[in-house]
Amino acid sequence: MCGFAGFLGGAALFAGGRAAPVASAMAGSIRHRGPDHGGIWLDPDARLAFGHRRLAIVDLSAAGDQPMESGSGRYVTIYNGEIYNHLDLRRQLEEAGHRFEWRGHSDTETLLAAIDAWGVRGALERSIGMFALALWDRRERALILARDRLGEKPLYYGWQGEGQEAAFLFGSELKAFRQHPAFAAAIDREALTLLMRYAYVPAPYSIYQGIRKLMPGCFATLRSGRREPEIEAYWSAAEAAERGRREPVTASPAEAVESLEHLLKDAIGQQMIADVPLGAFLSGGVDSSTIVALMQAQSARPVKTFSIGFHVEAYNEAVHAKAVAEHLGTDHTELYVTPEEAMRVVPRLPEMYDEPFADSSQIPTFLVAQLARQSVTVSLSGDAGDELFGGYNRYKMTADYWQRLAMIPRPVRGALAAGLTRVSPRTWDRIASAVEPVLPGSLRMRGPGDKIHKGAGVLKSGSAAELYRGLVSSWRDPEALVVGGREPSTLLTGDAPELAGLSEIERMMALDMITYLPDDILAKVDRAAMSVSLETRVPLLDHRVVEYAWRLPVDYKIRDGQTKWALRQVLYRHVPRSLIERPKMGFGIPIGDWLRGPMRQWAEALLDARRLEQEGYFRPEPIRRMWREHLEGSVNAQHKLWIVLMFQAWLESAGENGAAAVPVRAVA
Repeated sequence: MCGFAGFLGGAALFAGGRAAPVASAMAGSIRHRGPDHGGIWLDPDARLAFGHRRLAIVDLSAAGDQPMESGSGRYVTIYNGEIYNHLDLRRQLEEAGHRFEWRGHSDTETLLAAIDAWGVRGALERSIGMFALALWDRRERALILARDRLGEKPLYYGWQGEGQEAAFLFGSELKAFRQHPAFAAAIDREALTLLMRYAYVPAPYSIYQGIRKLMPGCFATLRSGRREPEIEAYWSAAEAAERGRREPVTASPAEAVESLEHLLKDAIGQQMIADVPLGAFLSGGVDSSTIVALMQAQSARPVKTFSIGFHVEAYNEAVHAKAVAEHLGTDHTELYVTPEEAMRVVPRLPEMYDEPFADSSQIPTFLVAQLARQSVTVSLSGDAGDELFGGYNRYKMTADYWQRLAMIPRPVRGALAAGLTRVSPRTWDRIASAVEPVLPGSLRMRGPGDKIHKGAGVLKSGSAAELYRGLVSSWRDPEALVVGGREPSTLLTGDAPELAGLSEIERMMALDMITYLPDDILAKVDRAAMSVSLETRVPLLDHRVVEYAWRLPVDYKIRDGQTKWALRQVLYRHVPRSLIERPKMGFGIPIGDWLRGPMRQWAEALLDARRLEQEGYFRPEPIRRMWREHLEGSVNAQHKLWIVLMFQAWLESAGENGAAAVPVRAVA
């Protein structure tokens, strides 16, 4: 795991001898991604500069340092990630008759050799791993950028500047771009509308004009003399989903579970290879418990596991994680965090996430990464189980209710929605608490009032697709909120893939896999972990596991009202059901209560009407109205408000509005 940045062009920098210092500054700004080594490489004739920061994981010697040149001398690369099957690739190369004088045993060297032998596409198609890279082809005078299949690693790029200053920038994080004199840092109001809807800026957009994110499973080639790169896909998650439905498994449920466990064990075994200490995040839920159980089954000593706990029962999973850890015999570390300790993370978020990002679970994610980094350099996680095995409540809700709901006339549903929202979320929570003892476990949930209000908001949906869009939207009409904003098409709207042959539930899962997973979940984990120089690995995103999961019938995932059925069957071979069977919690914090209490002064300053008016990005009226209603307790608008607050805090951190930072502190 590393970080890189660079630029192509900028004749004035090379002519003035400033290219090397700029490349060094760009790499230095992301030192947290790679504290072990830094290097730059220049090709003045091509006006190309590479900068790299290394976090040494495999081959800790100087033989793994970057930028690195291929054995043939044709290619030079800067690379971030891990190729888990790189030793297998070396064997394949040798069996095919390719002979290399290996300098060490790093996966970077293997990847370059594979590109030398099979070309860029051939090497990427054979690689199993997570990665982003920049590659210079000396012979073709072409810059190639590539990103892993599911988008675990980030990669930004785009032209900035004019004339002799014009340069094509690329890198792991946007903060590196701010070190380049051509970078304009102009906020893209279209991207801002997307942030308001989704709480993140979806690829290929970024918060800055002219800067894009490379889509997962793609590589881009910028040839000499060309303005725009040619983008090609070498793997497609949408196509994997469609192919899975065309070629479903014919195995019995028991046989399918056996095959799934075999695939997971192989993926986890590959991802446990490291020359540094390794562990895993453990929440006690299905996904992380499955990963840890299969790690422990393949380890000769206790696996190091890490959990964060809160002194609020509704948000505390640490007790469940501890029970799983004790059963499996892991070397478990837990840390209970006070609200004050969690809130101290908030001022760090704008710098950590680089562009505004508003999934509030970013706070506990950072805390557990920080905890793990005290003992290990690599941590495995259970992310992606929900998207692949039907874990989110919206899938189950659609399966249970949509067909019946669609039979009710929309005006009637509208009246029902109005009735549900007349009762505040707090009152619904009290009602649910009173009847919970007589409810079956499948109907128990955390924060039912918020979920009832959110469900009421989509009762007017005319189709399952419209229902899904409502469920994943925070601000439903962001153009009315953002001054001068126009919402562009995304993979959830006009640019949606066909997804032929998929049921409505499967379409939701597939869309989550290609949007929410890379742009929210994986971005959240990557930035939080890399801010403390911790590598995270996601075994469920081994593309062989992903492809097999899509071949499983829906009733192998959601069965008899239970989500993640197949994954649970693997887990129950190692952990008793009694330790796992409970309502889904998620990884959250009581941000709504904090905004009414100790964080109120901080939020009030960022949401000040005059400030919003002066900055000119938002219309103050809807935000102030939402803030008042939240403070009164008539609604829980924590998610909507957190998006605005994270943009405001980011804007302030980036120095765009000239305001002094507002401290996060408790008020009397």
